[in-house]
Amino acid sequence: MRENRVRSIWRGGGVVLNGWLHVPSSFSAEVMAHAGWDSLTIDLQHGPPDMGSVIPMLQAISTTDVVPFARANWNDPGTIMKLLDAGCYGVICPMIEGREDAEAFVGACRYPPDGYRSYGPFRANLYGGPDYAGGANDAVVTMAMIETKEALEDLDGILDVPGLDAVFVGPSDLGQALGHGPGMDREEPEMVEAIGRIVGSARKKGLAAGIFTGSTEYAGRMIDEGFNFVNVSSDARLMADGAAAAASVLRDRRPS
Repeated sequence: MRENRVRSIWRGGGVVLNGWLHVPSSFSAEVMAHAGWDSLTIDLQHGPPDMGSVIPMLQAISTTDVVPFARANWNDPGTIMKLLDAGCYGVICPMIEGREDAEAFVGACRYPPDGYRSYGPFRANLYGGPDYAGGANDAVVTMAMIETKEALEDLDGILDVPGLDAVFVGPSDLGQALGHGPGMDREEPEMVEAIGRIVGSARKKGLAAGIFTGSTEYAGRMIDEGFNFVNVSSDARLMADGAAAAASVLRDRRPS
C-alpha cells in the first residue's frame, strides 16, 4: 500500500507544509502539487469544490507524491466515506464540538472493527494499491477541527478518542466563538491562550496539531509553538495576491 507521507514526516519529528485548494480545477491542483507542499487539502466546506470536482483534482495531485487531504463540508459520514473512497489520505472535519462528535467522525474513517466505514474504495484501490483495505485504517489521517467554545470545554474528551490523529485550529470560527470576530493570524490574548492550550494538549497526548494561517511569518511562529501541520493561505488567495502585486508594480511604472 502507498505510504502516507504525512505520517512519515510526523514520525520523523518534522512539520507538514499543507497547501489549501479553493479553486475547483484539476490544473490549479496540479500547479499547487508541483509547488513544493507536502500535502494539499481540497476544501469542500468553504470553497467551490464539490464531489464532482474532487476526482479530477485528486488525479492531478497524483502526478506528484503530495498527500491528498480534504476538508469535509460537515461531520457527515456519507460525504467523509466518499472522499476516502475517492482516494483522500486524510480528512479534516469541521465543527467537532465534543467527544461524541469526534467518535462519529473517526468511526466513519475506519473499517470495522475500528469503525463503521463501509467498503467501496472505487478509486482508493487505484491510488493506494490493491491491498488498500488492509492498510487504510493505519494510513488515513483523521483531523478534528477545534473552533467552538464547546470544543474547548471538552478538549480532553476529544483528544482521548481512539483513532483520532490530529486537531486543526480554525482561527476564524474560534475567534467568532470567543467574541473576537473572524480572521487569521490571531493576536488577541484570549485567542493566543486558546491556541496555545490546543496545541499543547494535543502534543502532550501524542497527537499532531494543525492550524490555518494567513502568512509565512505567522506560520513560522506557529511551528515554534509546536504545530506540526501548518497551512498558509489558499490557491485562490495566493493567485489574487500575486496578480494584484504584479498589476500594482506595472501601474506605478506606466506613464501618467
